[in-house]
Amino acid sequence: MSDSDTARITIDTKRVIGEISPLLFSGFAEHMGRCVYEGIYEPASPQADENGLRVDVLAALRELNYRSMRYPGGNFVSGYRWEDGIGPRERRPVRRELAWQSLETNQFGTDEFIRFCREIGTEPMLAVNMGTGTIQDAANLVEYCNAPTGSHYANMRASNGQEEPYGVKYWCLGNEMDGPWQIGHLDAVDYARKAREAAKLMRLQDETIQLVLCGSSSSKMPTYPDWDRISLERCWDLVAYHSMHYYANNLEDDTPSYLSLSAAFEDYIDTVAAVLRYVKAKTRSKHDVYLSWDEWNVWYKAREMSDKRGRWTEAPHLIEEVYNLEDALVVAQWLNVFLRRADVLKIACIAQIVNVIAPILTTTDSLLKQTIYYPLLMFSQMASGNSLDLLVESPRYETKQFGDMPLLDASSAHDEAAGRNSIFIVNRSLIEGMPIEIRWGDVAPKRITSAHQLSGDDPKAYNSWKDPNHLTTRPIYAPKIIDGVAQLSLPPLSFTALGVEL
Repeated sequence: MSDSDTARITIDTKRVIGEISPLLFSGFAEHMGRCVYEGIYEPASPQADENGLRVDVLAALRELNYRSMRYPGGNFVSGYRWEDGIGPRERRPVRRELAWQSLETNQFGTDEFIRFCREIGTEPMLAVNMGTGTIQDAANLVEYCNAPTGSHYANMRASNGQEEPYGVKYWCLGNEMDGPWQIGHLDAVDYARKAREAAKLMRLQDETIQLVLCGSSSSKMPTYPDWDRISLERCWDLVAYHSMHYYANNLEDDTPSYLSLSAAFEDYIDTVAAVLRYVKAKTRSKHDVYLSWDEWNVWYKAREMSDKRGRWTEAPHLIEEVYNLEDALVVAQWLNVFLRRADVLKIACIAQIVNVIAPILTTTDSLLKQTIYYPLLMFSQMASGNSLDLLVESPRYETKQFGDMPLLDASSAHDEAAGRNSIFIVNRSLIEGMPIEIRWGDVAPKRITSAHQLSGDDPKAYNSWKDPNHLTTRPIYAPKIIDGVAQLSLPPLSFTALGVEL
């Protein structure tokens, strides 16, 4: 395209896609590598508080404002005995953890996790073991967390220092049970049968809990989307959400296609959403099930788990991905997709939150915010209310993987109660700036109150310990709105977030 070409975004606050669930901005913490130990929990660190939690990590996580936190896995949960992680620490067993071939000390367990969630102001989302675990184990954990005292597991919680129930609302019925790599892997029919019985027993303990059914662990699984259909047909009436997992990569080093992966993300949602509609119709149900994309992130550079894994050590360094500019732009587009499908997608958990494929890296005494931290921060702070269906007119470019694609990727949120409109825009171009007009069709906006941008000229650039602020979102000039139109120029390889007072 030439510099004279102008792209346009037209906003109509009446064109509502759906209400934006705050749970779209959630996280995932697994007992893998250095996520929990030497990440969240590190008593020997000078940054540790009296409970062994890293205060610098807590501060960064509070800033991101995760609305819920999925735990303790991941592949880890399919071999996890939750009772190992409660009670006096000196009595907790050290076990060989088979999923990541590490040593699990169990010094951080359910009670510590709930304390951690309260420290950062997030809702816990606990996963139960559908691999080696039984449906009784799952129900016992619900009793431990949510029952009033007077019964065995509730009294056990009280003896461990928590008289009042935790009131955990969100529960995952296992993890990636469609995967042959999963401990206790089941086919769709056997999983659905076990998940249904576990759900019944768990809901007898607490009928208010909301359950997440295991969906396909990738759109590339040979059983996708049949797995989703089969499991949903058998469990529809007992669950509130159905999970999706996906990890993006640029293994081909094809940046133009990589920057258009939103097409794949949307296709994945559209397919599973169609399965939801089909099963609802087939079961003649008035009950709705929504999507939970409870593992998502970029991951392809750090692959240590594939051959070495943990070598039976504590907190091994596993898949500590270093994120660059193009990764951050893919994450920004992923979040755009979440808003564009806010009608059916209600939970999304980035995997993971510290060290392991995470927006934050740590050493014993310091912390680094990676490039992907910043789009997460912008969306978490600004995206609320309703998602809007935008009219985006953009020059296009050719990609090997997706064919002809627009250079602009955008989403918008309208919070009527706050009188605020937020706009999120990615310019996929590698070399060209883009003039853009933003028009409001049904309202007269007052002013753009904030404008932040993440951009650079090298898609492979990243933040390092020597240069931790090389790529961050920085304030830019907020353009004036004249006759309902704002004009600005987007640099190549950029993500821009605008806040507008209506």
